[in-house]
Amino acid sequence: MAHLQVIVVGAGLSGLSTAIACTISGHSVTVIESASELQEVGAGLQITPNATRLLKTWGLPDSFWATAAEPTFLAVHRYSDGKVLAMEKDFNTKMRNNYGAPFLDFHRVDLQQALYKRALDLGVKFELGQKVQSVDFDIPQVTTGSGANFIADLVVAADGLWSQSRSCFLDVKDAPLPTGDLAYRVVLSLDEIEDPLLREWVSNPSVHFWIGPGAHAVGYSVRAGKMYNIVLLVPDDLPVGVSRQPGSVEEMKVLFKDWDPILTRFLNIVQTVDKWKLMHRSELDSWINDKSTFVMVGDACHPMLPYLAQGANSALEDGSVLGHLLGKVKTRSQLPQALKLYEQLRKTRGEAVVRETFKQRESFHMPNGPEQEARDELFLSQLETGLTGDPFPSRWQDALSIFLSNFKTNLSIGPALRFNPGYIVTMHIRKPKRRGSQVPLLKYDNPWQAVPALGTANRLSRC
Repeated sequence: MAHLQVIVVGAGLSGLSTAIACTISGHSVTVIESASELQEVGAGLQITPNATRLLKTWGLPDSFWATAAEPTFLAVHRYSDGKVLAMEKDFNTKMRNNYGAPFLDFHRVDLQQALYKRALDLGVKFELGQKVQSVDFDIPQVTTGSGANFIADLVVAADGLWSQSRSCFLDVKDAPLPTGDLAYRVVLSLDEIEDPLLREWVSNPSVHFWIGPGAHAVGYSVRAGKMYNIVLLVPDDLPVGVSRQPGSVEEMKVLFKDWDPILTRFLNIVQTVDKWKLMHRSELDSWINDKSTFVMVGDACHPMLPYLAQGANSALEDGSVLGHLLGKVKTRSQLPQALKLYEQLRKTRGEAVVRETFKQRESFHMPNGPEQEARDELFLSQLETGLTGDPFPSRWQDALSIFLSNFKTNLSIGPALRFNPGYIVTMHIRKPKRRGSQVPLLKYDNPWQAVPALGTANRLSRC
């Protein structure tokens, strides 16, 4: 196997996962991060089975897993009165039984710190306080604002939504695009909450969605039921060019004053809140350069809105797949094939999830009226049995849930490596033929017989 020198730009979730996966595959990794230290900031994350199974393989310590909150049910509420429109009971058991891995809620800090410490244990080098200024794709070489130069065989852009590496790749300033929404992010500790009912909600992990006209809210426990994370999605009113700023608690409460009393009781506890502009980017023609010295992962190439809770999960998938493929490279001459295969595997899936995310936003934010009433009636008619059919995008429907949660790195790349290292078998998920079936039916675009396996899909097809 070739021993590659890999530079990862950015120490977020995609950068850390890439560093870990590449190091496990036998390569030397240096992470360049603009922050002088990895600060303990952030809010909650929903880590779905497609990512929790990856984290298990990376050997994160028991102390990290102890910070998880595993929701026992999910509920969708009508915004105004809290009426339950849909519920997924025994959610924790179903996730483990269906996908062989749990659905867990974490604080972002706990996940980032666990990945950082694991990367250090594996021998990853970190260059903190180094902001990327330019990338020479011929060498390749990364130059930082301090004048330091870092040379490697491969540069991985993992520097997020505002990626400087991406701008260097495109050779143009490439600002993210506003979506028209912003997020209020709130984290409450159990110590701040005196209300017995609210304390019970926090201490017994579950996930709650409140859906309303032009807005919705999500609430769930983190840190083993010791904290509560709330995200409020509303129309964007931040000035042009401002992506984040402190928000007004009173303004936030006014926006939700006529919502479910349970939600407003939580909001009445809030002392401070931040506003985050939700941004996206147009799809790129390619995530790699012609010389096969540069590749992108995570938000640098496919930022996701939070409506499917897949941004972090997809970033972890990217890092895992890239590292796994680089572990198959026997000589540097095979690097172009590995990167092309990475792009074929990840670009289709990542961009499909982005598109589904926008559809979920439309479903949650329906204005009051006939379409919203039909949506709610459909929810209520299947409250006890779960959604069937395809009336509108929903993260709980079999086709989408399987597509998101059944991803497995080794199985996703196996058929492609088996037949041709430069060709990726395209696979689609069909809806299960009978109710209760959790097994995706796969169809192949090539004439070869591949080994059917859960989690091999990289393209969602509603066929």
